[in-house]
Amino acid sequence: MGRVTILTHPDETHSPTTPDQHQAHTALSRLGVTPCADGGEVRVFSAHATEIQLQVFGEADPSWATETTTLSRDDHGVFSGVSPRLVPGARYGFRVSGPTGPGHLFDPEHVVTDPYSRGIVRVGEGQWRSQVLDEGFDWAGATKPNTPMAQTVIYEAHAKGLTRLHPEVPARLRGTYAGLAHPATIGHLKSLGVTAIQLLPVQAFISEEHLIVQGLNNYWGYNTLNFFSPHAGWATKKAQEQGPGAILREFKGMVKLLHEAGLEVILDVVYNHTAEAGVNGPRVSFRGLDNATYYRHDATGAYVDMTGCGNTVDFGTEAAVQLVLDSLKYWVDEVQIDGFRFDLAATLGRDHRGHFDPQHPLLMAIADDPAFAKVKMIAEPWDLGDHGWQTGSFPAGFSEWNDRYRNAVRDFWLADIGHARHGDARNGVGDLAGYLTGSESVFGKERGPLASINFVTAHDGFTLADLTTYNTKHNVGNGEDNRDGTNDNRSFNHGVEGPSTEAALLATRRKAMRNLLGTLLFSAGVPMLTAGDEMGRSQQGNNNPYCRDSELTWLNWELAPWQDELRALTARLLQLRRENRALTPTRFGRDGHDGDDGFGAGASHMDWFNADGHTMSDHDWHSPANRTLQYLATSDLPGETNRILLVVHGVERDTQVVLPNAAGVAAYELLWDSAVDGATHPAVAAPGESAEITATSMRLYRAL
Repeated sequence: MGRVTILTHPDETHSPTTPDQHQAHTALSRLGVTPCADGGEVRVFSAHATEIQLQVFGEADPSWATETTTLSRDDHGVFSGVSPRLVPGARYGFRVSGPTGPGHLFDPEHVVTDPYSRGIVRVGEGQWRSQVLDEGFDWAGATKPNTPMAQTVIYEAHAKGLTRLHPEVPARLRGTYAGLAHPATIGHLKSLGVTAIQLLPVQAFISEEHLIVQGLNNYWGYNTLNFFSPHAGWATKKAQEQGPGAILREFKGMVKLLHEAGLEVILDVVYNHTAEAGVNGPRVSFRGLDNATYYRHDATGAYVDMTGCGNTVDFGTEAAVQLVLDSLKYWVDEVQIDGFRFDLAATLGRDHRGHFDPQHPLLMAIADDPAFAKVKMIAEPWDLGDHGWQTGSFPAGFSEWNDRYRNAVRDFWLADIGHARHGDARNGVGDLAGYLTGSESVFGKERGPLASINFVTAHDGFTLADLTTYNTKHNVGNGEDNRDGTNDNRSFNHGVEGPSTEAALLATRRKAMRNLLGTLLFSAGVPMLTAGDEMGRSQQGNNNPYCRDSELTWLNWELAPWQDELRALTARLLQLRRENRALTPTRFGRDGHDGDDGFGAGASHMDWFNADGHTMSDHDWHSPANRTLQYLATSDLPGETNRILLVVHGVERDTQVVLPNAAGVAAYELLWDSAVDGATHPAVAAPGESAEITATSMRLYRAL
């Protein structure tokens, strides 16, 4: 998510959703503009408006209404009308009248946009118009890759930052949708072995006023203006000059080319709040159309803020639920999007009382709708409201960002190492083991390991390189006196804060990066890489650069030799992941069993050993002093058995491990050693043989 400020809020006083509101579901269909024989029909919902006027504006003067039509209202609060001027290219908006009092902010002097408009145009300071678009596009046979979740590797990237400095992308395309689909960009993604690119918000958004005053802007995009339009700022200059229709075509062209390359496109979507912010924020759409329905309020009419962004969309109302479903279907059907990552998704599951409900109608509709059967649905399973942390609570059909995985991996390889240097051993290897095998304790046996989106870094927080370089955040440039951003980084600078030229220190930091990458890419679940981590990108210790649209956040493609080696290593680790099915189970098995309890198909069978090659004891599992583990996983398929041994050693001294004697294993072939800065030389060892493991390192063997 974007910048947040934690606020307290009073109790909510909403009334439960009524039967009549449930019956209104079908009445809320076909909202927005639909072409018809007489031009275009517009339908817009407002439960409390007393009158809505449609205004169509001239091309030459966006403030001059060439037509004003009073819309008719049905019994469910849908206002509709037909105009011959509502054709592609037409700009329009609404003037809305209604009651005064708590929760209402009607102002017929102000033109508001259509929440369902496919195009949106800025026509002045704080003024916007909706635009009717011709949505036709030739997909030329391009189809969605439909990559199975077990084979999915997500690459989280910024649509601008990924290519803004790319020397092989033509200057006019850098930092654009077209640049993202350039062969140089696609070539990089394919060479890594990722299968899906997850874009930070690309639905139309604006910058907050406090940033504009400081000469900054919202770079990440978590401040949505319209849920149906691509953000204009990431399109090419030519497309921007031609308007929303050209921007949409460029966006679709990007999706088409990525699909032709076998890459899926996942969008980070922000439905939990809007760019209208707090009560003094801009009046763009929902606030003037039906503030009382679309946002959460207390009894006085004040906003209930569960997002830290000034307002919270109220998913206790039918209108808000239908808005999200319609938006998702538009992106899936018309733009051919493959998946969504829902920002602050706990908000989407809050009922009329503001309580999170895993069976919330919106969550169940997303999970159960056949239209979304092959669409990847990923929840960021928290928000800032009461009981906001809901990791593991979403229904089947969702995967979730696994923050517990992130914390455990960072603790083991970074924070714990720092504490150990001061004689303060905190965590053994037992906690990490559960996350290596898919986080069953978080998601349960029925949902399986694919419910877990594993990540060590994301857009929000330190980069991979900065995790090994900084103990504390360095966010002064964000204009908030270093108050913004988390203080819970679980990082370790290895003795020096910030950059260093000391060779031994750099070697230790780079090994730590390899350990983090190896753990991520060898864990059961769905891995997510953050763009640039494969090249050791730094943000100079800034862990919240949401407002830094500059070389600080853009990827630098001019790489030092060690960065090229790290990129090659990332590709190698992903290759090993693909080649060893035991690393990618789709179900949970049982330790040391063949999974004949109904969870065997697609499961990896697990055996655990200590450094001596013996089965792990309770003491081994729970002692903070034991930080060495051997994990043997087996995947049995008809005609194919794959077995791997992962050795993890989290202490800053070398040690000896005895490779375990296990039934059916004749030898162990070394595939990768994180202690080696470069290609690992293959070697074969026998069960029972002793192997010297370098301090704080890990190894992957294939069992033969």
